[in-house]
Amino acid sequence: MRFTEFFIRRAITTTLLISAIAGFGFLSYLSLPVSNLPEVEYPTIHVSASLPGANPDSMASTVATPLEGEFSRIPGIANMTSSSSVGSTDITLQFALNRSVDAAAQDVQAAISRATGSLPPGMPDPPSYSKVNPADDPIIWLEMHSQTMSFEQFSRYATQIVSKQISMVNGVSQVEVYGPERPAIRVQADPARLAAYGLDLEQLRTALTTNSASLPTGTLYGEARDYSLQANSQLTTANQFSDLVIAYRNGVPLRLSQVAQVFNSSSNDKHTFWINGRRGVILAVRKQPGANTVEVADQVKAAVQNLRSVLPPGVTFGRVSDDSDIVRDSISEVNHTLILTIALVVFVIFAFLGTVSSTLIASATIPVSILGSFIAMRLLNYTVDMFSMMAITLSVGFIVDDAIVMIENIVRHREMAKPPVTAALDGAAEVAFTILSMTLSLVAVFLPILFLNGVLGRLLREFAVTISVSILLSGVSALTLTPMLCSRFLSERTHADNWFHRRNERLYTALENFYRRSLDRVLRHPRATIFASIAMTAITAILFAIVPKSFMPAVDTGGISGSMEAPQDSSFAQTIANAEQVNKALAAIPWMDSNLSGVYAQNEGWLWVNLRKDRHRPNVKTIIADLQKKLDRIPSLKVYLRQPEFVDLGQSESRSQYSAALQSPDADELYRWAPRLKDKLDSLPELANVSTDLQMSAPRVNVDIRRDLAMSLNVDPEKIANTLYDAYGNRRANTITVASQQYDVILEVARQYQRDPESMGSIYLASTNGHLVPLSAVTTLSQTVAPLAVNHLGQFPAVTFHFDLKPGISLDAATRAVQLAATQIGLPASMNFTFQGTAAQFQSSLKGLGVLLIIAVMVIYLVLGVLYESFIHPITILSGLPAAAIGALLTLLVFGQDLNLYSFLGIILLVGIVKKNAIMIVDFALDAERNRALPPEQAIYQGCLQRFRPIMMTTMAALLGAAPIAFGQGIGGEARRPLGIAVVGGLLLSQSLTLYVTPVIYLYLHRLQRSSVLPDGPPARSAVTS
Repeated sequence: MRFTEFFIRRAITTTLLISAIAGFGFLSYLSLPVSNLPEVEYPTIHVSASLPGANPDSMASTVATPLEGEFSRIPGIANMTSSSSVGSTDITLQFALNRSVDAAAQDVQAAISRATGSLPPGMPDPPSYSKVNPADDPIIWLEMHSQTMSFEQFSRYATQIVSKQISMVNGVSQVEVYGPERPAIRVQADPARLAAYGLDLEQLRTALTTNSASLPTGTLYGEARDYSLQANSQLTTANQFSDLVIAYRNGVPLRLSQVAQVFNSSSNDKHTFWINGRRGVILAVRKQPGANTVEVADQVKAAVQNLRSVLPPGVTFGRVSDDSDIVRDSISEVNHTLILTIALVVFVIFAFLGTVSSTLIASATIPVSILGSFIAMRLLNYTVDMFSMMAITLSVGFIVDDAIVMIENIVRHREMAKPPVTAALDGAAEVAFTILSMTLSLVAVFLPILFLNGVLGRLLREFAVTISVSILLSGVSALTLTPMLCSRFLSERTHADNWFHRRNERLYTALENFYRRSLDRVLRHPRATIFASIAMTAITAILFAIVPKSFMPAVDTGGISGSMEAPQDSSFAQTIANAEQVNKALAAIPWMDSNLSGVYAQNEGWLWVNLRKDRHRPNVKTIIADLQKKLDRIPSLKVYLRQPEFVDLGQSESRSQYSAALQSPDADELYRWAPRLKDKLDSLPELANVSTDLQMSAPRVNVDIRRDLAMSLNVDPEKIANTLYDAYGNRRANTITVASQQYDVILEVARQYQRDPESMGSIYLASTNGHLVPLSAVTTLSQTVAPLAVNHLGQFPAVTFHFDLKPGISLDAATRAVQLAATQIGLPASMNFTFQGTAAQFQSSLKGLGVLLIIAVMVIYLVLGVLYESFIHPITILSGLPAAAIGALLTLLVFGQDLNLYSFLGIILLVGIVKKNAIMIVDFALDAERNRALPPEQAIYQGCLQRFRPIMMTTMAALLGAAPIAFGQGIGGEARRPLGIAVVGGLLLSQSLTLYVTPVIYLYLHRLQRSSVLPDGPPARSAVTS
């Protein structure tokens, strides 16, 4: 019994099996998590170290370098960057995607332990690390502010109550709190008052350290009971520290409040955050890997509603940004596209088949294939996201192809007056091998994607597997369900007798007659067709070279991100003032829903704007252009705005969309050449917003210790450095613990003594004989400029260049211009210039996707060669690919679209779709030669005419299936549009040419085969038809 015969004769078995697939598929769909994009984990570890008061050079040489040396020994590191600024070093370690982040974390901890002995002894804490996933952006942003409570008061609610409650929500992995730093008691000493009492800063620090200590006090062991002892040796409040006795003068206690101001503060008071222009606290909620974005966000919003009832009056708590809205909108838009695609495809089937019964039978393949795909997605832990749903939507256009071929052939046998079951058996047996060939060769297109490495491989694997499963299920359904339904329910009238069908038949007959006449002419002049095929191959190569190329299309998600940069000599207070002007400009945006901003360094800040969801709102690029003009008017501040990436590649934030880095083992050489390259890049017409992270003009005061003079005055040079640290280094003098909270006691001089170098003359030092010596007596001050930050890439000093593209410039053109500019200025051989982030991913993908296309064609050739047991027939089937490529590339050029990742997927799809038409023709011709002994010329001619209707049906179904994607509406529509345009354009041209190229190539290769020594026999039939 043939494979198809089993299912035709066992209708109940077939029905139950197909129903089981559909039922389990529906249940799988309900349990699938919903996300915007496939879950991709970028194994990344962030290491931070602090040494308050240390300059960037010192942090880079004494902290970053030892740590980087140890980290470089860890296997699997793909990228290592560090940034050292005043008092802090941040190192980011990115590992290969196949490396477990947990195992990497253990190696990082071991490396930190090995480096500890080489780190400065004055570090208050050892370096710490955290596991992060740069692509795992917070799904929801919350904000808290109050007009009745102080910032410190309501921020404690955020850190101690709100964040802990939200972190307990099912599916939440982490809640990050921005705004409040670690609580601290700040002691601002007045050096003049200290000197008046004969004290210096070191003596004050000693008093703060020794007079507040939490020490064990023991236990009393009695006869009847034991008593634990508790002494109030630790001071815990600012008032208690204010009353601390630090010395006695003339028998009178000298209290801290007499020489210093003591107040509640934070360990780092150089961070400020705003929500809609108000000072506030920001909470970023991240979900656990694999959790449902929409469900987690809904639960977080419910928790927010509950927390509002327990917060003090006057505290405002709510959402600022919610990524689940974007997920809902994008998935909803894809679902609408899917529904429209199904409707259009069903309409095409009805237009050609003409009866309700045949239309329903062909359409039955759609739900089976789609729902069955959800089973595979559930087993493979995939998510309902834009890539998986796009795969299902695209598959609708050609999963009906197999069923159409089957039904059309059974209808042809019914017209021979055969009984329904006989017609189904004979028709199914006749095209079973054709359907098998079409299905397997189409799946073969996506096999190479499964072996694609890196970020692209992780992103596209879900797409490839989902669409492959859908195609396989459509083939299985066409070989089982479709013939069974035809044997039972296909209408006695193979064609409907109504005005709609009669009109369609007249149109089809006219089209078929035109094709017959034109095919006759083409077959009489085969050389012209062969020459045209060769020309099309050359034109394809030319078009591929000239079509603009990019990586990912920009998508309007309603967000704007930006960074602020003040001059390097700007103070923190001045940067705050500039940022407040930015906040006013943001508040004036007509379409603004909410905005976040902050200053996190002496001269740097960031911003984020959420735009309202309004169909009348201009495109985000237009809003950015208008806003940029207003922000450019703010003096002494440069603001860089950008449209956020829709597909996050796990790269760190930068000022502009793209970046490149210049490295050199010689820092002085690097700092000489970087400005030259910056000037060259500024002159390129392709680039906009060129900037660098090179900051070498920060004001610095060099303190030259006069060691001989200091020793003669009984002042230890080390004491001078310690006193400077006490005065200006934000020094931690003590740490106190209350319940589960730790507080730092920070020592520094009062603000009026921190404003300029002249104020340093008020600092005194106690000599070993008890006399006070002015700091100015043992030091010499000089002013110079120095780095504000020192950056490393792969252990070497590096400067990163950021840039955007001018309108109408492709990323390919820009990267070539940048690379040429770096070559033209004559960089020394010791320097290395490489692209980073998205630009680097683009360059690697440009090579990888080209190779992928070649491999896909080779895999199809191998599969077809095995199926047909032939070397030459696969060439015939693939001969229409140049026409499809020309159509796709020309259409992209006409509509102003780049060749990017999405349009490349469209071309990959074309490779699979176009050869299906050729398979139908070639398979019929081979069968006619073998079973009816027709000559090749007559066999291929009849094959073209007999398969003209199903080819037209399948092509129209694929065309209309891709049309809704080509129009690209809603969130993510801009990204999907190039894919749809490439498919539609490729199908239109290839459909017009393949019907002529295939028979000519078939006959030409057939003649070559007769004179060839290659063993080429008839196609091998599989178990499907045997």
